Amino acid sequence: MLMKPGPPAMPPEVAEQVMDLIAKGAMGSGVFGTDDCRGTYEELKAKGVQFMSEPTERPYGIEAVFKDNSGNWFSLTQPS
Repeated sequence: MLMKPGPPAMPPEVAEQVMDLIAKGAMGSGVFGTDDCRGTYEELKAKGVQFMSEPTERPYGIEAVFKDNSGNWFSLTQPS
C-alpha cells in the first residue's frame, strides 16, 4: 500500500483494522525478480534490509524473503 489508510479513502475504524493487519504482516506482499538472488541478497542485507529467509533453492528458482518497516513481506526471486 502506498498510502496511509484513513480518511478520506476509508473510515477511521476501517483504517485502524487495516493498520493492525499491516503491522501483523497479514497484508501486503510482492515479488521482485532478480538475475542474481544471492548477490542482491548480500547487497540489500549490507544496506540494512531485514530478511526473513536467506536465498533458498525452490522448485521455481532461488528465493529470499524480506520485510519492510510496516511488516509487509516481499519475495526476491531468481527464476529457474
